[in-house]
Order: sequence, then structure tokens, then C-alpha cells
Amino acid sequence: MAFAASTACRPSLLLPPRQRSSRPLLCTPSTAAFRRGALSATTTPTPARAAPPSTTGRNRIVCGKVTTTNNYPSSCRSRRSTMMHAAAWLLLQQLSPAAARVARAADDDSSVQVSKGSAAPNFTLRDQDGRAVSLSKFKGRPVVVYFYPADETPGCTKQACAFRDSYEKFKKAGAEVIGISGDDAASHKEFKKKYKLPFTLLSDEGNKVRKEWGVPADLFGTLPGRQTYVLDKNGVVQYIYNNQFQPEKHIGETLKILQSL
Repeated sequence: MAFAASTACRPSLLLPPRQRSSRPLLCTPSTAAFRRGALSATTTPTPARAAPPSTTGRNRIVCGKVTTTNNYPSSCRSRRSTMMHAAAWLLLQQLSPAAARVARAADDDSSVQVSKGSAAPNFTLRDQDGRAVSLSKFKGRPVVVYFYPADETPGCTKQACAFRDSYEKFKKAGAEVIGISGDDAASHKEFKKKYKLPFTLLSDEGNKVRKEWGVPADLFGTLPGRQTYVLDKNGVVQYIYNNQFQPEKHIGETLKILQSL
């Protein structure tokens, strides 16, 4: 079977003629024009990208999802970061107004200055009865100094009561317990009386000692850190423990160190 040789391709008469696109053509400058540092006058600029959707108002777009803005972080973050910010926000909502002010007053940029093996810097603060108490007063016996965020918060109450319940063990080890927060003396007095705390609570208003000791803040700087120091009878730091979300563990870890001194 033979085919007729043909080089022409005829369009079908049933198809309509191809419509010319109304979209303007983009002209690419010649290489010579780039070398001269000038673009062709006929070049059509690339259209600008569409502006992102507005984030004003009650709703914002966070990580591809629309969320209501009630002091919630509006920037796009990883899932872990977003969850931790949410946890910080919820925790701050549970604080009393006074405790929230203490939390916001914490130093976000504090760096650790008191380390294991170093001598703890002396301080003088007011206790729950308004009397001046110096750390040097306890020299000659072990001391447990624990910094906590604020009176009457759930974690701090658990921690204080755990120290109270194990206080006889601390006395048997010859150690004294001192709790420090930014609350004033009146708040400490009420807190101590309500939960029958047998140890001293000191008022570090302005967080001066907290900053001097370099106690790090937690939850992106929104909450004063929970940190415990064990000092030997010479005032040298033998142990530092930090755990914001398991306050009771401070007691067990501290007793282990005291029993080994």
C-alpha cells in the first residue's frame, strides 16, 4: 500500500481559527542591552505580586489558619513554639493581678552568674515579718535557697507545702530552707500563715537578688524561674536545680544532695 507524499499540513475546516491572546507579551531585553546597562524601552515590567491578606481586626492568619486574636501571638511559628506560647498565655491568665505584675517584672535577659562551686553572693532582704535577714546569718550550716514565681499560684503552693512536709528531714540534715519571690512581706505573711510554713520567706521586690544570682526566666521570659540552690556550710554552691513544671521534684533532688554532704 502506497502513501502520497505530502509536506503540507492543512488545518481542519471544522475548527475555528485560533484566537490571538489579549495578554500582553513580555519582551526580554537583549544581551547587548544588559551589557550597555540599559533595558529596552518596549519591555513590559513584571506585574507586582498581590498584597497579602489584611491581618487587621479580630482574626489573623497564623500558620495558614485563621485564629482569633486575644493577646495570642500573631506571627507564624512552628507548632511547638505556638503551643508553648499558648501555655504561657493560659498560665498568666491564672495568676492574680499582683502575681502577674511580679511575672512581668522578671528579668528576661538574666544570665547565670551563680554556678556550682562558686560562693553564693550575700544578700539582705525583708522576711514575712518585715525583719532584715542576711544570707551570711546562716553560715556554718547548709542552706537551701529556692526562688519561686509568686505566692498562691498552684505550682508554688505545691512546692511550699512539699518543703513543709519534708522540713523535719531538712532539719535532721542540719539545713535551713529559705524561699524567695518578688512578693511583698504582707503577701508572704499571709501565704506562710495559710499553709503553716515553718521556714523563712524573703521578699525580693524588684527582683534584685534574682537578677544578681542569674535565675533564668521561663516561658519566653513571661514567668520568673523556679530554681533551687544547695549551699554547704561554707556558703559554696553544691547543686542547682531548675524545673518549672515539677515543683515537688526540687525537694527530693535537694535532700539527696544534702545527705551526701
